[in-house]
Amino acid sequence: MISAINGVVWGVPMLVMILGVGLFLTFGLKLMPILKLGTGFKLLWTGRIPEKEENVKGEISPFNALMTSLSATIGTGNIAGVATAIFLGGPGALFWMWCTALVGMATKYAEAVCAVKFRETDANGNHVGGPMYYIKNGLSSKWSWLATAFAIFGSIAGFGIGNTVQSNSVASAIESTFGVSPMISGLVMMVLVGLVLMGGIKRIADVAGKLVPLMAAFYITAGLVVLMINAAEVPAAVALIFESAFNPVAAQGGFAGAAVWAAIRFGVARGVFSNEAGLGSAPIAHAAAQTKNPVAQGLVAMLGTFIDTLVVCSITGLAIVVSGEWTSGATGAALTSAAFASALPGIGNYLVAIALSIFAFTTILGWSFYSEKCVQYLLGVKAVVPFRVLWILAVPIGATSSLEFIWLLADTLNAMMAIPNLIALMLLSPVVFKLTKEYFSNQQKGDEQTGES
Repeated sequence: MISAINGVVWGVPMLVMILGVGLFLTFGLKLMPILKLGTGFKLLWTGRIPEKEENVKGEISPFNALMTSLSATIGTGNIAGVATAIFLGGPGALFWMWCTALVGMATKYAEAVCAVKFRETDANGNHVGGPMYYIKNGLSSKWSWLATAFAIFGSIAGFGIGNTVQSNSVASAIESTFGVSPMISGLVMMVLVGLVLMGGIKRIADVAGKLVPLMAAFYITAGLVVLMINAAEVPAAVALIFESAFNPVAAQGGFAGAAVWAAIRFGVARGVFSNEAGLGSAPIAHAAAQTKNPVAQGLVAMLGTFIDTLVVCSITGLAIVVSGEWTSGATGAALTSAAFASALPGIGNYLVAIALSIFAFTTILGWSFYSEKCVQYLLGVKAVVPFRVLWILAVPIGATSSLEFIWLLADTLNAMMAIPNLIALMLLSPVVFKLTKEYFSNQQKGDEQTGES
């Protein structure tokens, strides 16, 4: 039954909805997310230091808010997800992942703008926001059921996609590479997650702010080394990616062949799984950011999609295609390991196992915050501590279980989270467009005044 629902919620209507909302917002914003990418990076750099001004609300710096959301998005999707997309859809799937990211930047921008604009302060004095709050505070009461639906899907999906699936990936990678028992990996992860989680969003953000840039730099560097070793193959690989995005790929080696539809379907689905644009998860982290203006945080938030898919996923995808391993019949993390090992014999597979472990660990931290806020929306602040205990206990269970059903359920609920969120973004798009126009016209006035003085 879940498999049948999954086929529907990740079918053509969902992919059209995700890309459609992204395109609508991209053109409604007059391509601003792509044109103002430099402005986003500038705001990210200045947002490293927490604001001390009285009128700035929020708990964590804009930089740490992005790192918290990236901690949840840069995970198994970047290593195993990209490999699965290429295995099922051929190299052309990478092209469709890029397309998803380009329109996804506008979606992620709109999510963060709404999250900061409509956020609330909870009983503990912390700022809370996300789709459930912008549906509740931004739309009329007849839409409130959508907010509840999102919170229910988000609180359950997190235990799959953000917890057990991640701990299982780590345990499998460590067992196959280093021969460590999954139970030991699970218990070590449980202790580490527990130490971070009990400190709340500030501690999660501090850990993410330090760990995410380090692990991303480590993986990107390793990937670039693989591409440099195979430098002669890169032009042909890029040509193959573009060609197979629009033409069927014939069966070769262990690759079963794929139609263009498969490239589109798996490219878009894995792209969304990796960068989470449209799912409504990232704005929950951005709602806690210390910022004076929703648009400023939106400009920082959209970088999450750019970094996750156009940088990290591209490194993985290109490494797999240039190595020629995509025709080997391997899939998932094993395919990425094989691609790295072919260029870096003896160490490539270890690099992938370490990267996967750190990526998945930070995903458990990031998603704990998302699901916690969904539970808090449904049951109030009193539910936070019991939720954290349950979350910590689920880690070793995931590490030692067979997760085919959990993966399927989580993937299905992930898509179901996107539905209320995408509806809300369409209905709130006039607010996003208005705030954006005001922000940039004020910026222009400020620049003109500075020039005159």
